[in-house]
Amino acid sequence: MRLDFSKKTMQDFERNAEVVHATRERSFWRFMLADRRAVFATSVLILITVACIFAFLSPYDPNALSVQDKLMPPNSSHWFGTDDHGRDYLTRVLYGGRVSLLVGVFAMMIAVVVGTLAGTVSGYFGGFVDNMVMRFLDIFMSIPSFFLLMILNAYLKPGISNIIIIIGLLSWMEVARIVRAETLTLKEREFILYSKSSGGGFFHIMFKHIIPNAMPSIVVAASLNVATAILTESALSFLGLGVQQPNASWGSMLNNAQGYVGEATYLALFPGLLILMTILSFNVLGDVLRKGLSRRY
Repeated sequence: MRLDFSKKTMQDFERNAEVVHATRERSFWRFMLADRRAVFATSVLILITVACIFAFLSPYDPNALSVQDKLMPPNSSHWFGTDDHGRDYLTRVLYGGRVSLLVGVFAMMIAVVVGTLAGTVSGYFGGFVDNMVMRFLDIFMSIPSFFLLMILNAYLKPGISNIIIIIGLLSWMEVARIVRAETLTLKEREFILYSKSSGGGFFHIMFKHIIPNAMPSIVVAASLNVATAILTESALSFLGLGVQQPNASWGSMLNNAQGYVGEATYLALFPGLLILMTILSFNVLGDVLRKGLSRRY
C-alpha cells in the first residue's frame, strides 16, 4: 500500500508534531519534578554514584592492611569501622559500589541493545523471522540463567568485564519480548505506513519511530535490568564466583561478612543497606519514568 501526501500537508504535519513534542517535553519534566518518589530516588542514586566516583578522596587505601586495627566498630576515624584485615570499611564500600554500579549499568546496556534489536526485528518482519527469534528466545528463557551464569563464570577467567558480558547476554530476553509487542502494535500505525511508502528503510523506521515510541517500556525494562544485574553480581560475589580479592564489590563484602555476623554486624549492614537502597531507587525511578514517558509519547 502506498500513501500519497502533498508537500504542504507534510510540512504542516511536521510543524504540528514539533509543537506537540515541545508541549509533551515540558509536561514530562513537570510531572517528574512534581513526583516526590522520583525526586527522592534520583537523589539517592546521585548521592551513591557521586560518593563512589569520588572514593579516591578518602585518606585510606581500600586494600591497605592494618592488623592492629581489624574489626574496629564505627568511630570518628573510621565511620563504617574496619574489616577483618583492618581496612577502612567506608572506603571499601565506596570502591565496591563502583564495581556493582559499573556491572549493573553496562550489563543493562548490553541487554537493552541486544533485546531492542531482537525485538524490533522479530516484530517488524514477522512470519518466519519472528518465529525463529521467538523460539531462540524461548530456548534462552528455558535455561536457568543464574546456574548457567555460575557455570560460565567458573570456567572463564575471573574479571569484571566477563561478568558484565555474561550478565548482559543472559538478560536481554524480557527486553526483546517487550519491544516485540510494541513493534507489532506500532508497525500498523499511520506514521509507520507513511515512512514505508516514502522509502524509509528498516533502520530508519526503527530509530526514528519504533524506539522513540517504545521508549517508556524500554526505560522501565532498563531500570529493572540495572537492579537485576546488581543483584546477580552481588549473588555471584557472595558465592565467591564474582569479584575476587583484594578488589571489592557489595556482594563480595557480604560474603566476607558471613563469619562475623555476631561479632561485627556492621560488616553486613552497610553493603546490604546500599544494595537495598540502590535497587529500590532504580525500581521506583523506573516506575515513575514509565508513567511520565507514557504521558509524553
